[in-house]
Amino acid sequence: MKLFHFSEESLIEVFVPRVKENRRDMPPVVWAIDEAHEFTFYFPRQCPRIVYRRSDDINEVDRNKFFGVTSSNVVVTVEKDWYERIRDTTIYRYLFPTESFQLFDEIAGYYISQQTIVPLGVEPLDHLPERLMQLSVELRFTSSLILLRNALVSSTVKHFGVHKFTNAKGGF
Repeated sequence: MKLFHFSEESLIEVFVPRVKENRRDMPPVVWAIDEAHEFTFYFPRQCPRIVYRRSDDINEVDRNKFFGVTSSNVVVTVEKDWYERIRDTTIYRYLFPTESFQLFDEIAGYYISQQTIVPLGVEPLDHLPERLMQLSVELRFTSSLILLRNALVSSTVKHFGVHKFTNAKGGF
């Protein structure tokens, strides 16, 4: 298993546990993501986005509504105003040692560690939309994420994540 951390900063030498802004009920931790889910971070850090996956428990109405005619099992939707930033951003993928990490969220691929982490290496990643396409992830653009979020919350799609929604137009 490989675990990563993504950043727009290229020179981070040490990751110190900290309290995450939207998880103040947790102790300070270092966050990582597994290889199967890393694509969810192929975006500028503040980019609001919704990621959802096809699964067997989605009813036919929702399958048609959210997946339409796509053959992709994963759809990522972002607001159209972010297109140039996504296209032009270079992010840095830090490889982490796995020993101190514990699974936090299996569906999202999140792991946490309460220890300070020294990365094993760092790699720049650019051409982010092309990387998503190579993984057969469908990248969609919309004027606002609010309707999609509301529709997903009341649907049979259970494998979805909403990232940085406070940065969305009209977000919370």
